[in-house]
Amino acid sequence: MSQQSEASPETAPAAASSSGGEKLLIIDGHSMAFRAFYALPPESFLTDSGQYTNAVHGFTNMLLKLIREEEPTHVALAFDLDTPTFRHTSYDEYKAGRAKTPEEFRGQIALIKQVAAAMNIPAITVEGYEADDIVATCTTLAEQAGWETLIVSGDRDALQLVTERTTLMYPTSGISKVTLLDPAGVEAKYLVPPAKYPDLAALVGESADNLPGVPKVGPKTAAKWIDQYGSTREIIAHADQIGGKVGENLRAALDDVERNLELNRLVQDLDLPVALQDTALTLPDRDAVEPLFDALQFNQIRERLFETFAQRFPEAEIAAEPTEELPPLRVLSEAAELTEALDATEGPVGVALCLDRSGEGLSTKSQRDEAARVAEALAVVLVPEGSAEALVISLLEADSALETALGEWMAEAGRPKLIHDLKDAGRRLARRGLRLAGAAEDTLISGYLIQPDRRSFAFADLVTQYLGASTEPGDYLSESAAAEVESSGGDTLFSAQDAVSGVSRADLEAAAVHGMLLHRLSAVLREQVAGRDASALLHDLEIPLAEVLLQMELTGIAVSRERLEALDAEFEESIRASAEAAYAAVGHEVNLGSPKQLQTVLFDELGLPKTRKTKTGYSTDVESLQDLLVKTQNEFLVHLMAHRDATKLRQTVTGLRGAVDDDGRIHTTYAQTVAATGRLSSLHPNLQNIPVRTAAGRRIRDAFVVGEGHEELLTADYSQIEMRIMAHLSGDQALIDAFRAGEDLHSFVGARVFGVGTEEVSTEMRSKVKAMSYGLVYGLSSFGLSKQLGIGVDEARDLMNEYFQRFGAVRDYLREVVEQARTDGYTSTLYGRRRYLPDLTSDNRQLRQMAERAALNAPIQGSAADIIKRAMLDVDAALREAGHDSRMLLQVHDELVLEVASGEREAVEQLVVERMRAAAELSVPLDVHVGVGASWHEAAH
Repeated sequence: MSQQSEASPETAPAAASSSGGEKLLIIDGHSMAFRAFYALPPESFLTDSGQYTNAVHGFTNMLLKLIREEEPTHVALAFDLDTPTFRHTSYDEYKAGRAKTPEEFRGQIALIKQVAAAMNIPAITVEGYEADDIVATCTTLAEQAGWETLIVSGDRDALQLVTERTTLMYPTSGISKVTLLDPAGVEAKYLVPPAKYPDLAALVGESADNLPGVPKVGPKTAAKWIDQYGSTREIIAHADQIGGKVGENLRAALDDVERNLELNRLVQDLDLPVALQDTALTLPDRDAVEPLFDALQFNQIRERLFETFAQRFPEAEIAAEPTEELPPLRVLSEAAELTEALDATEGPVGVALCLDRSGEGLSTKSQRDEAARVAEALAVVLVPEGSAEALVISLLEADSALETALGEWMAEAGRPKLIHDLKDAGRRLARRGLRLAGAAEDTLISGYLIQPDRRSFAFADLVTQYLGASTEPGDYLSESAAAEVESSGGDTLFSAQDAVSGVSRADLEAAAVHGMLLHRLSAVLREQVAGRDASALLHDLEIPLAEVLLQMELTGIAVSRERLEALDAEFEESIRASAEAAYAAVGHEVNLGSPKQLQTVLFDELGLPKTRKTKTGYSTDVESLQDLLVKTQNEFLVHLMAHRDATKLRQTVTGLRGAVDDDGRIHTTYAQTVAATGRLSSLHPNLQNIPVRTAAGRRIRDAFVVGEGHEELLTADYSQIEMRIMAHLSGDQALIDAFRAGEDLHSFVGARVFGVGTEEVSTEMRSKVKAMSYGLVYGLSSFGLSKQLGIGVDEARDLMNEYFQRFGAVRDYLREVVEQARTDGYTSTLYGRRRYLPDLTSDNRQLRQMAERAALNAPIQGSAADIIKRAMLDVDAALREAGHDSRMLLQVHDELVLEVASGEREAVEQLVVERMRAAAELSVPLDVHVGVGASWHEAAH
């Protein structure tokens, strides 16, 4: 937050310093929330459930920055209420004419208050008064107590509160550029001392509050009068002495001036619901922050919050006193040592890796993140249950016998292992020729099953939350060990031992603590998982699936570099051609990536209808321009959208080209813990977002080909699986009969909704009922359906009503599933996967509606995710049992892609269809479509 200080040198507040006394930070919540809203584009801050969060994000960031830099001891937020204040009662036109609150802003104040509550910061409101009256009262109380105060407000009325102890931080641009004002700064800028500012405003008026001043009287004239007469009351008393036109204007406006003076003066003696001492800054409530920030999808800002408070309270006891001591490190050099140590334990062994850290010196965060993702394992640290030592095996120096012994133990399914992120560890070990199997617990997956809406499952975070412990090795040194370290001058207890090549002693100790804590964390999570009836889901589905996914990632899928290069060149030419055509349509060149230039062309030069208003003009985002194109079919817009499409496709192809490994294959990474519903995500690169319904997208899929040693690719996917689950869960007999009869669902539904024969259902009718059927699963409203289909809200509402009249059991199910979740506190899939939704009973309407949409969606999409996962396990097991060389390569939502070995096609196709159909017992058949071909596109069906 840049600051333009207008405080005098003697009294300028020292940011990020503390005198040791109390310092109050008081923020006008409404004022700053609006500024945060207009500073950040709403479309860039939209959650999966449809909630805009740009004001919340900007406000929270600002708040954390102020806490970090200004080091307040006390913090409070002041908010307006929606009810009238005494000023509205006194003057009907008070604040009249203000623009209507943008739809995207609605609900964000309530969310900011929730964030404040999670941070243990009071958000104060008082019936009949405004936020700046609350600010004034808090400031006055702080002044009386001898505290320093920093006010943050975009309301100029706060200027009257500035004193030698109270400074105003006034934003001049958004929320990032501010001016600091002390008494000298106020007088320099506004020509009167702070206490006289209400007098100035009474004469000049305040347009933001719709308070007209004296015509032709500006700040200079008003300040001169105040200096001469002392106050507005005295100016009114001597109004007859002021000559000229301004004197006439003053006398004509005396009623306005008196009213302005009354309304501008802030109330400083409110009976507040919070005592000043109750605003003391304390540690946030982690249990409240985690689910709230998950719902808001605030990942980075969550980390910033905890970092800020860790810096603010460096000596706070955020972790319990450790009960264990750091186990001694024993570096193994012979196979017999490893065998003897592991044979001595019957319990599970904690497994931790030491990774290559050479990438940490790279210049950019993206480079460092990528280096960390691909970093090799340099050493393995094993901590057996009940062991007094941590076993270290170097992967750089181990002899063949030791490496063989480690590999055999790692691959033996009967030797239980505790691990955090089995798939990640398995991938790194595989680069060293080691196979990982037999995970008794994966704390990453366990944490996910307990809190699927959580965004971070980092080991240190789980340890802090569930154990109240630290992962820092130094916290586990005994007093004698700590004294030994200090006396030896070493950084660590084991600094004198022989080093492991390429690995620091600190990293080895951190791994030892990791392996040690895995035992405690696994025990706690195991109990939590069992309490959610998710033990079978963990051990029979998710952990076995992680091993299958690991093998798929290691196998990868072959690609044709030549086809990708050709597509890259073709899309580059399309970008150039569409740009040239767009230039020709308006007669000059324009930066097609510049919103400002596009606004000029679209709305000034071409005079097209205005889109949604934003702070920087009218919106030029994809959704707005697509709507505009449908309405106008403007030639420039046609070429602009073609340019955007080609640019996006080329970015996809460029990313794929960069992801091709030395073996000519792309190895995506599957994330099991990203989607709260249980669906898998594809990363590095994302192979689930390649468009399949466009010709260009299908051509990209055509670049994925069968690899050497195999004959063809086979694709198999479930047909309309979510609708089949809907029919099963709702028990709607009409839908069940349609699926059992093999009807085309959308034509069947269309015929009943529109009252025509099945053969008379047009493409448009089918598209409408398809959009509606799937939309119902996601809690689509009539407004959302109207927007999606480009029809009126009334038509969309009639369409939905007609649907529910024909399929009443679906309507009843959708109602009941939300009410049942409200009663239980969670939803559940066919496989028992729970999603806890505490906000179903929230007083906050926005949070409650977000939870209701999740309650509609989670059982259906989650069941679909569970079914394809079960199918993957069964297909993989069947391939291995039959001794086939064919293998699974990809999972893309409801589709599996396999690489079929020579001579195995018929057997593999039969096997895949049988296992996929048998993955769940529904009241309707699970229909599976299969295709084969030399490429992913050719294998489509």
